Amino acid sequence: MTTTTAPRKTMSKAAARKAFAGTDPDTLRGYFRDMLFVRRFEERTAQGYTQAKIGGYCHLNLGEEATVVGLAAAMRPTDYLFTNYREHGYAIAKGIEPGRVMAELYGRSTGTSKGWGGSMHMFDTATRLLGGYGIVGGQLPLAVGAALAIDYRGGDDVVVCQMGDGTTNIGAFHESLNIAALWHLPVVFVVINNQTGMGTTVEQSSAEPDLYKRASAYRMRGERVDGTDVLAVRDIASELVEAARREGKPALLEAVSHRLKGHSVVDPAKYRSAEAVSIAHESDPVARLERELIAAGVLDKDTVAVIEAEVREGVDAAVAFADASPHPEPTSLFDYTYATPVAGESRRLPADPLF
Repeated sequence: MTTTTAPRKTMSKAAARKAFAGTDPDTLRGYFRDMLFVRRFEERTAQGYTQAKIGGYCHLNLGEEATVVGLAAAMRPTDYLFTNYREHGYAIAKGIEPGRVMAELYGRSTGTSKGWGGSMHMFDTATRLLGGYGIVGGQLPLAVGAALAIDYRGGDDVVVCQMGDGTTNIGAFHESLNIAALWHLPVVFVVINNQTGMGTTVEQSSAEPDLYKRASAYRMRGERVDGTDVLAVRDIASELVEAARREGKPALLEAVSHRLKGHSVVDPAKYRSAEAVSIAHESDPVARLERELIAAGVLDKDTVAVIEAEVREGVDAAVAFADASPHPEPTSLFDYTYATPVAGESRRLPADPLF
């Protein structure tokens, strides 16, 4: 798989009807709406960043929407999700109210981490999204620990652990897969291979660029899927998740897609060739699904316009909620330093006197 992988051509009408025949039209329209919502939400996030309403680092799901929605469709609401720092879309797909996600980006107290986490640290126990991790691979050992807890208690929930392609080269990746396989833990590792780890192609950083093959080192099932095809992601992810649930079989899924922008909001991505940029935009999963659903007779231009208006209204509402939300009080800075009260804990702010 190279950085210039040719995009899949849009289906003919007959092929589109056949491909979508097994899925309820309302479900298909729902997938399109959810993918479009993530797209418009992330576009507004980029706008908020340029307006200095959002600070810190900020990484967007642009180009990844089919994988976001497909993975969510494969999971039960009670399943756990661990992600890397490119997680806004996953937070929304997991069921967190978009206003709370935008408020966290804005650093407001109504956000998922009460405004102290920002873009890279979404967390919500109610929907079982357990991060948001800024350290590359930091989520993998914790995801395995959560899977161990499920197994120890005899539960039937599953952990899905999302990561970028660069994570597959760090020690925690191999250690986590090894333990998961040894102990038969209910966890599915999902590599989002957008073919460029920051500014380096997979081929230049990985001796084995077919990342799903790394599962074989741990006698674990490995699969590769077109990450721009929401139904393909849903179907293979469902299969792997249910095998983990029923039989305690961990798995590795590589979802291949294209990053439509740079690594972060401020990255101009000048390291990418014009050909790679062109292919990425030709592979746009939202635009492609719209074309194919229209070809299949599931959508028409009028319905698309209605959905677009509803989505924009929802994103506008999320922005308005974030704008109207209060900033955290400085006195709350140390509220979550420790899980339980600690005697003699210092709560001195920088401007406070030492004594």
